[in-house]
Amino acid sequence: MDLARFAGSQGEVPVGAVLVRDNELMAESWNQCIALSDPTAHAEVMTLREAAKRIGNYRLPGSTLYVTLEPCTMCSGALIQARCERLVFAACEPRSGAVISQAKILENPMHNHKVSWDQGLLADESAALLQAFFKARR
Repeated sequence: MDLARFAGSQGEVPVGAVLVRDNELMAESWNQCIALSDPTAHAEVMTLREAAKRIGNYRLPGSTLYVTLEPCTMCSGALIQARCERLVFAACEPRSGAVISQAKILENPMHNHKVSWDQGLLADESAALLQAFFKARR
């Protein structure tokens, strides 16, 4: 949640993510699309990039990504490509969430890797942060 709040303070959509393996923090990041002028700089992708660079391998088996918002199609695909074991997300993203809200990317039987997932940890707090951010921008 601290990373999401930091993203919001920078004018970014307030989403933060951490990647953990064997109870150790591998990487953490936040949305940086505006700061980096990069449409792919979502918190999930930035976190996966940092972890892969740190260990010298794009595959991150045995890892769990915790993120404050349901991943989009791009981020869900990145989790599959990185071979993450598990995803835990807070708030649902009813318009572009690709885990349970819309596309259900992680359930596609055509993928060669399955990412298990859980939803709801800090969901109310994350949703409130996002709602406040967008209300202030309108």
